[in-house]
Amino acid sequence: MIRNISAWHVIIVLVVVLLLFGANRLPALAKSIGQSMKIFKNEVKDLTDDGRRDGTSSSAPETVADGSTDVPPPPPAAPPAPPRP
Repeated sequence: MIRNISAWHVIIVLVVVLLLFGANRLPALAKSIGQSMKIFKNEVKDLTDDGRRDGTSSSAPETVADGSTDVPPPPPAAPPAPPRP
């Protein structure tokens, strides 16, 4: 079906889009799509950079041979405050 698309089909679709959205709204529509793609690209890049920085590609903790996970213990709790007189 996609093989049968010719230049005339593309032109007709573009004319219909121009009639539906109007010439005034098309630049704003293109700008918002461009900004969305830029944000999406940056987020994907940040996710891949985080995986490389940690040395792993997943966020799940690694399992050690004894079945425990390689997660550091939580810091000790602060001692309770002395009572006020």
